[in-house]
Amino acid sequence: MPYVTVKMLEGRTDDQKRALVEKVTAAVSETTGAPAEKIAVFIEEMKKENYAIAGKRLSD
Repeated sequence: MPYVTVKMLEGRTDDQKRALVEKVTAAVSETTGAPAEKIAVFIEEMKKENYAIAGKRLSD
């Protein structure tokens, strides 16, 4: 059973997340041959204050 974790900044709509999960599931199924009902997708949302690039938080 494939497990996929998508980490992204918060702020996406439910419709965007729904579409993401559907497309990731389809891509994993196509490339691995795993049936869609066996593929688990986890979305981990991060707050901007908990994410930094080049030593600076995105919230700053």
